[in-house]
Amino acid sequence: MNHDTSTPFMTRRQVLQSLTVAGGCALVSSKLLAARFWQPRSGDEAFLDDLERQGCLFFWEQASEKTGQVLDRARNDLGGRRDPRRMASIAATGFGLTALCIADKRGYLPHAQIVERVRTALDWHLNKFPEVHGFYYHFSDIETGERVKGVELSSIDTSLLLCGVLSARAYFDDLKIKSLATQIYERVNWPWMLNGGKTFSMGWHPESGFLSARWAHFCELMMIYLLAIGSPTHPVGGEYWNNWTRPVIHYKGFTYISGNDPLFTHQYSHAWFDFRNKRDNFANYFENSITATRAHKAFCLSYPKWYNEDYWGVSASDYQGGYTAWGGPPPQGPLDGTVVPCATAGSLAFVPEDCLHVQRAMRDKWGKRAWGRYGFVDAFHAAANWYDTDVLGIDQGISVLMAENHRTGLVWNTFMRNPEATAAMQRAGFHATA
Repeated sequence: MNHDTSTPFMTRRQVLQSLTVAGGCALVSSKLLAARFWQPRSGDEAFLDDLERQGCLFFWEQASEKTGQVLDRARNDLGGRRDPRRMASIAATGFGLTALCIADKRGYLPHAQIVERVRTALDWHLNKFPEVHGFYYHFSDIETGERVKGVELSSIDTSLLLCGVLSARAYFDDLKIKSLATQIYERVNWPWMLNGGKTFSMGWHPESGFLSARWAHFCELMMIYLLAIGSPTHPVGGEYWNNWTRPVIHYKGFTYISGNDPLFTHQYSHAWFDFRNKRDNFANYFENSITATRAHKAFCLSYPKWYNEDYWGVSASDYQGGYTAWGGPPPQGPLDGTVVPCATAGSLAFVPEDCLHVQRAMRDKWGKRAWGRYGFVDAFHAAANWYDTDVLGIDQGISVLMAENHRTGLVWNTFMRNPEATAAMQRAGFHATA
């Protein structure tokens, strides 16, 4: 597999020069160097193609032809039928719009049908879907757009949708898609979601107003701030990038920026914004995510009765008791030996050798129990003989997007063609590393 300069592979000298991570600490390790010069094994490309093809199929089959919205979750054994549940997720729809770009590039689905589906989705979200100041409710009915009772108008989920909208705008050479996408993005009133504060509110309810919780410490929030800073119509200033905290974790020799949050917080913004070979005044966030992934693996392997080289990785997911946010370090949630495939799939671009190894090992060992029409089930606990029946849109999404970024950098290269994205990073103080 050949890698051009757009992929996260560098010369040895570039690696040594760019290993500046959280808090200005330099970390140079043989493991990190090995990751940079990793060579694929026979069968890796075929596995990744299966993962992406089947993941893209979810976003095609479990979406509405009328609205373009994508279900929050669906069973993995329906044989192509749409799940009868009707709750759509704007975050899943954002991942889905990006997945359709991948499906088109790789020829997984017919081009004309993909273009029509994207047009439909953008027109629905611009002209028919309920919104407030350009923000959308987290969950809605997939066919009517009606708000699911009690859910919030969500700043992060709207941002995930917008990343998909802007990916489609940059990818498709279609004037209608470009116009609709631009209008959706430019309608968002970012200062309103600040609610007079220095950090963004997590959301708003029509019954009670803004949520008191704010996006105030490092997590998946980077996309919110960059989308807002780059807005050509309702921006916030670049100084808002400095308003959220960057706590540092020290674990088994690893030092990196992280909140006490699951691993996906190190993946989501990286699915679209290209943080490679650049840093702001605080960190190189791409290298930070490499370190966070390695620390997470070490954390999992510190439970040898549960995890090993062929079975590790935990992020927010389903489990036998429902849905939970879990992982570590430090330990979070009701950890019990369950493995969550999207934890390592979402880090494929960061630590390819280790993540591909465990991904392939899990499919090889647990086969049809853990892998269905859309790829891996959301989670499984092999020792307890528990295998989730569902896949989740956001977990399929991060898996597909980061697999493609690992292979070709397509999502990064496409999304960063949006001038608002590059302008936002410049205003936030990003500059190239040596």
